[in-house]
This record gives sequence, structure tokens and C-alpha cells, in this order.
Amino acid sequence: MTDSPGSPDSAARGRDAAESAAAFAHPAVAPDRTAAYGDHPDQVVDFYAPRDGRTGAPLVVLLHGGAWRAPYDRAHLSPFADFLARRGFAVASVEYRRGGDDIPRQRGGEEPRQDGSGPVAGRWPETFDDVAAALDALPALASRELPGADVRRIVVCGHSAGGHLALWAAARHVLPAGSPWRLPAPPPLRGVVALAPIADFATAVELGVCGGAVTQLLGGEAGFAERAAHADPGALLPTGIATAIVHGVEDIVVPRAVSEAYVDAAARSGETVGLTLLGEAGHFPLIDPAADACAVVAEEITQLAW
Repeated sequence: MTDSPGSPDSAARGRDAAESAAAFAHPAVAPDRTAAYGDHPDQVVDFYAPRDGRTGAPLVVLLHGGAWRAPYDRAHLSPFADFLARRGFAVASVEYRRGGDDIPRQRGGEEPRQDGSGPVAGRWPETFDDVAAALDALPALASRELPGADVRRIVVCGHSAGGHLALWAAARHVLPAGSPWRLPAPPPLRGVVALAPIADFATAVELGVCGGAVTQLLGGEAGFAERAAHADPGALLPTGIATAIVHGVEDIVVPRAVSEAYVDAAARSGETVGLTLLGEAGHFPLIDPAADACAVVAEEITQLAW
């Protein structure tokens, strides 16, 4: 059997499977504290204190990926959260409502099936309600749960679908007038580090990223254009907030073209977005503490945070 034109070849799929297995082989790391920012069970934040005990540590806010689908929760990002805590950061890992609340949660390393089967991606508007509420609540929550954190130095970092949410969270002040999530001024962030983000909806839809997850996130094709104006980072530019993207050249889950389209859109708006392309890396090494790519991510965060 041969690969269809334009589809990843067997070598690329093998690399992706191996990288996924390696990233998800790390045992989950329990947080130091967990706090709620709402009444729903998924409206919680896990906090990790800097392992060196320092005070005044910048706060890294993590938003996990998994195509906005319910089976993929923040647990799979906990080894990465611990990795950053061991680098001297205070870390807040945010959970949020995703598509298909009736689907049992799992921590497995398998990405959503590319044929679009399985749980629906995202909940409209709850996914966005939660990210907005969490980011608004975090300065006060972090001050209470991690007194040593410096909430004046916050960097938002997200992977894959979480990368989309990180970019969106930094763009709430440029949302269309009347948006329930719009902020009157830029959020108080030092910057954003987006890892293989679903950053440009038109490109992601064209490439069929994660089995049509973008269309599902916005509730289907009906009203897609109207909702995309409130949710697509590629349409919410410029933000005026320092932004860096890290993307693996060999990524077949969210191809690099998605990030490149966002960077191009930012340039057309007059804004410069940093793009670091990592050779010999796919989608998952960016959150794998044992991978060289993870050290690059930590350095990008450091440059913005300090």
C-alpha cells in the first residue's frame, strides 16, 4: 500500500509515533497546589513552585493541547510544567472545558484521529469563556497559591491547540467590538511563546489539521466566518505583545505552514513575530523534557520572562 499524494509518508508517521511515545512516557507530576477559577470541574489551575525555592520568579502560564478535545487534559503537560519549575519558573497549568464532556478523560499520547472521528473539538463559547476567566483570575490566584511568584512578569505558553489559546489570550484587546472576551487594554503579559500553534485558521482548515478540529471548535460551518473573527489569532493582529513561535520542521500534526501563515499575517499588520524552526523535530519534542527541543523552548521563555 502506498501513501496518498500530499499525505505524510511512512517514515514521517513513524517519527511522529516515536516522538509521541517518548513525550508521553514521562509519569505525570502532581502539582504543589490546585485552585479553582470557576464552578465547573474543569475550571482549575495547577500550580508548580520553582524547585530552587527562589522568590520573585516569573510566572509561566501553560495551556495544553489535544485539539480542544476532552480526552486530552492538562495531565500530559505536567512533566513539562515540572521541567520549567526545575528551571526556576513559577508555573500555572490551566485546565479548560473542551469538546465532548461525556468522553472519559485519558492521558494517552495518541493525538486525535485525522479522519475527524472521535470526540468533537472544543465547546463554543465555553472554551473561550474559560481561558479568558482563568487569565483574568490568575494574578490573584498565583499571589495566593505561589507567594514567591512575580505576577508582574507573566509569560503565556501553549502547545498545539493550547498555542492557539495562548495567542488568542494575548489578543483579547483587539477582539471585535462587542466581544464578551474583549479587554479595554492589552493584557499585562511579558510575552507569548506558542509551540506548534494552530495559529492561522484558514491554513489549518486548508490542511485538515487534526481532522477538521478548527471547524468543530467554532461549532461547525454555519457561522464559521463570524465566529472566526472572534477566535482566529491570524485575524487578531497586531497585538503589540512580544510573541515567539517554536515549530518543528518535521511536524505532521500541525505543519509549519500554519505558523508561517501567522507570522506572515503579523508582518502585514506591521508586527514582528519571532519564529524558531527546529530541524529534526516534529510536534511532541517541544513538550518532552528529555528532548533538546524542550531546552530551546525554555530559553525562549527565559528571554521574555527576565
